[in-house]
Amino acid sequence: MRLLTACGILLLSVFCTAAFAAISQTKGDFEDKFRQLDESLPTPNVYRSAAGEPGESYWQQQVDYKIDAQLDEDRRQLQVKQTITYHNNSPHTLKYLWLQLEQNRFRRDSMSETTLTFGGIGNRGPGTRSASEEAPAGITLDELRRQHWLDDHEVGFNISDLKDQKGSPLKMTLVGTNLRVDLTEPLRPGQRVVFSMKYFFNIVEEDAVSARAGYEHFPDDARPGGNDIFLLAQWFPRLHAYTDYEAWTNKEFLGRGEFTLEFGNYDVKLTVPADHIVSATGALQNVKDVLTKQQMARLKQAQNASRPVFVVTEAEALENEKAGTKNTKTWHFKADKVRDFAWASSRKFIWDAKGVQQGGKVMPTVMAMSFYPKEGGDLWKMYSTEAIAHTLAVYSRFSFDYPYPVAQSVNGPVGGMEYPMITFNGPRTTLHEDGTRTWTQAEKRFLIGVVIHEVGHIYFPMLVNSDERQWTWMDEGLNSFLDGVAGREWDPLMPWGVEPRDVVDYMKSDIQVPIMTQSDSVLRLGPNGYTKPAAALNILREVILGRELFDFAFKEYATRWQYKRPTPADFFRTMEEASGVDLDWFWRGWFYSTDHVDISLDKIYRLRLDTKNPDIDFDRRRQEEKDKPSSLFVMRNQAAATETWLEKNKDLRDYYDQHDRFTVTNKERNEYQQLLADLEPWERETLARAVKEDKQYYVFDFSNIGGLVMPILLRLTFEDGDVEDRYIPAEVWRRSPKAVSKLIITEKVLASVTVDPHWETADVDMENNHYPRRIIPSRIEAYKDEEKTDPVYRDIMHDSKTEVVAPKPSFKKK
Repeated sequence: MRLLTACGILLLSVFCTAAFAAISQTKGDFEDKFRQLDESLPTPNVYRSAAGEPGESYWQQQVDYKIDAQLDEDRRQLQVKQTITYHNNSPHTLKYLWLQLEQNRFRRDSMSETTLTFGGIGNRGPGTRSASEEAPAGITLDELRRQHWLDDHEVGFNISDLKDQKGSPLKMTLVGTNLRVDLTEPLRPGQRVVFSMKYFFNIVEEDAVSARAGYEHFPDDARPGGNDIFLLAQWFPRLHAYTDYEAWTNKEFLGRGEFTLEFGNYDVKLTVPADHIVSATGALQNVKDVLTKQQMARLKQAQNASRPVFVVTEAEALENEKAGTKNTKTWHFKADKVRDFAWASSRKFIWDAKGVQQGGKVMPTVMAMSFYPKEGGDLWKMYSTEAIAHTLAVYSRFSFDYPYPVAQSVNGPVGGMEYPMITFNGPRTTLHEDGTRTWTQAEKRFLIGVVIHEVGHIYFPMLVNSDERQWTWMDEGLNSFLDGVAGREWDPLMPWGVEPRDVVDYMKSDIQVPIMTQSDSVLRLGPNGYTKPAAALNILREVILGRELFDFAFKEYATRWQYKRPTPADFFRTMEEASGVDLDWFWRGWFYSTDHVDISLDKIYRLRLDTKNPDIDFDRRRQEEKDKPSSLFVMRNQAAATETWLEKNKDLRDYYDQHDRFTVTNKERNEYQQLLADLEPWERETLARAVKEDKQYYVFDFSNIGGLVMPILLRLTFEDGDVEDRYIPAEVWRRSPKAVSKLIITEKVLASVTVDPHWETADVDMENNHYPRRIIPSRIEAYKDEEKTDPVYRDIMHDSKTEVVAPKPSFKKK
């Protein structure tokens, strides 16, 4: 934090006081839901423009890594030598560098471990008990297993030989999961520094400690002692990002808030047992050293194959599983312009691949590849690589051509996790006594969905490099929105992807916090970081902007910030500037508040035009009188055949007994003609047209119970059965955010009205959306009714009403 001078403090104080006074409300309770976000967003500058673009002086650091790593399979230990080249592209002089040591999170003295709450393994978020929940009855076996494993193993980085390029030792200071390296000389703008280190650490058992990576053991394999799958991520000391908006982003890693990293070039050599197959970030440099001639031929064949080709067959993988070897092979990978590096290694891996033809200049062919053990079975053979190819097609349409040579899906113990060019995904088949393997429909959908989601992350945030430690929604929310688009384009019957209705329960709950809350402080990470922002973006696309404007603006955001680091302000400003629509009200309501959507249609008043023409108005009044309920007393007298006095004495009748009070006389007609003569010409014209058209006039009274202003979507049903949809923009609430009355003019007589008939806006109470009010239907009746009345719903769903409401399988990151 910069030190302000006394003058600076005074000026800041005056400015803040003036800004506060400008929006201070001292009379009434009016709240301007449409005020601009300027008071909340950072001031535009030479680094980030008011349009949401990188400014003319935008900069970011670059960090290059040269790594030699050796996997000690028996000890489950990784031993590494590493050289780092840090490029200071900032306008600042740096005296020290901050590195991330995520493996230290598992140490007993780490902030993550010492602040771990009961019932919240690993502080992952969804499992952490909030203050509003009851305490669990006891500790679970999973929690005990974790405690026992950490008691029995030494974890965290052991770093040695930290030296500069000249071989001089560098001072290092360990601060939890962070490491400060003091430079021998200040690193000035435009300069670079090279330093090296050695380190090792014991690889954690992923399932035992609920990590993002680690090993998984298969004790029943034929090889004595069994086999392992190793997933290696957060496995090397990585530079923290140094940014224009925060300087060093060296917030402690607590397990939930993910990673803020710099782009760079990687040269990585991985030495593993000779019978292992390795998948990694980057392009394999020494294919001839690690694959057989037959495998190389298959890999080449896969480049133009219409369906995946096996590079390593199941038979080869099963043979590898049996014995193991003491020999090693070194796999050499290079990756340019990536922000991280991850890899996987096992003798169990089957490997299939197929080329995805993009047709672009940067990377015309991308190799989609999957690595999985026999436990993945035909489920992985059929769907993993195809899901990668589908993801690239959809995401590239919304952003840019995939710029890397490979996109990979690896089966391992992690439910779902992403890194540049490589993802870890968990679903598997079930082995039966007869040796066959099967999977459920849910497992199939989970595999397809999680591959789409995790490969989608290669775009967001591995290429559009948002700050995950601070703003989970910028990668998870945007990606959950897009994985829903891709999921529905894979199979509309597959319940993958967020619908606005999915966030209703969370939005009306007391555990909701604003989306803009820092990741580690969110009470429910899944609904807050994934579901709510995805629902918001779906609403923005389908309801507010429309697909054409939204897709143009979203693509503009992606292309502007490819290989760069956007903030929320950059996203908000780009979407608004590129779409041409003022969206500050939307960002404020959905991202900065805990308001929810609940628009109630309270009353409808039917009006008729008073034409002043007695020949028209008197007939209407006569009919209105006839339409009134008859007197109960008169009806009973008639039923009793009671004869009235006038019926007994007909000679007492006069003119007024022959004509009612709505009979028009010359007096009324003359008064009407005089009225017309007194009107201005335009008034006579307007009145004549209104009389001729004879339309229906209705005043609708709406209440905004939830506080979140939204467009009002109306379905008008008329007495003759016709249906009409109308859209009232959110700005209808600008002067009265709590309640509005709206005039609706129709050609026909209304029978009923429904607000948000397709449940598109996440309205938490659909029952006050009907006028007249309806008898609340059962769940089955509600969906039958929706299928019957909504042709879009009917065409898509057919007989799958039960499936469409099934919850999305849980794959929240660990």
